[in-house]
Amino acid sequence: MELQELQKIDFGNLSLHEIKDITSEVIGKRTKNLRDELEDLLLQKELLEKNIEKKSSELQEAKYTIFNEIESIIDKNDALTLSKLHQAKLQSIDLFDLLGETVESAIITTLEKSKDSEAKNTIEEIIKELTFETIKEGTLNTIRVRKILSTILHSSIDIAEASSNFSEEILEATLKGMRGGLMQSIDRFKKRLAYMPLEAKHILIEDYDTIMQDLNHTDVLFSQVVQNIANESTNGTRKTLLEINQRMHYDLEELVHMSKETALVMREKFSAFAKTAVKKADTALHSQSAKEAKRMGIQAWGVAKTALNNAIKSAKNKIDSKE
Repeated sequence: MELQELQKIDFGNLSLHEIKDITSEVIGKRTKNLRDELEDLLLQKELLEKNIEKKSSELQEAKYTIFNEIESIIDKNDALTLSKLHQAKLQSIDLFDLLGETVESAIITTLEKSKDSEAKNTIEEIIKELTFETIKEGTLNTIRVRKILSTILHSSIDIAEASSNFSEEILEATLKGMRGGLMQSIDRFKKRLAYMPLEAKHILIEDYDTIMQDLNHTDVLFSQVVQNIANESTNGTRKTLLEINQRMHYDLEELVHMSKETALVMREKFSAFAKTAVKKADTALHSQSAKEAKRMGIQAWGVAKTALNNAIKSAKNKIDSKE
């Protein structure tokens, strides 16, 4: 339906349903090519995502194979060399997808092979390392960090509840290891700020406010993770987790200090970039899509206002008719 045909329609006498039918027909005809192109692109995107996932999995498998081959040629009694190889492996593979299983395996192995006096410190060090290595694989943002900490704690709880005699020690070592790994990640981020290339700085600035907010509330994030998982756990585990978290109050102050220090460095380094970002955002507000969003917001308000006015008028008419 062309503009000339539309001009012949008396929209003022049409119902909402009739207007919707006409606009749907016009939209359907005029946007058919665009919708077809979009569907093709979405199909390509889906295929691309599947291929990316497949290749990522193949890459992981290739890494495992390489490390296993190297390990097979190292003397099994050479503990120091094996330890270095395993450290390199942790730093080379993507831990996020298999984090829960890795934590479980590491704690079980520690309990089987270490004396009670050593196990707690060993678990703390393992969790610290896994937390740090997993966080550093990606961006330092609340959602991702929360997911990592939650995954680690969930897995640790599963082992702790099956090891009643050593349950509290496992949970305390886990929380302290998580805190240590998170601090190490933030410290690494702070040091990297100074040498971050210009391109990366612009990417960072896009998420500037979020990162600044996250850095100023890392203690809250940490405690919320513990609290949320404690609430999902058995009464005994919940009580133990909350008590340990309370005892760690001063440890968390160190985390807060490190985070605020990093936020300060970021603020000093990127204040000029932040100002540029604000200007860009101001320009974006005047873009066509932003204008359309604003217009639609006003129109939505108008619809709601009209509906309210009609409801009030209808109510008044009913009252008047009764009188």
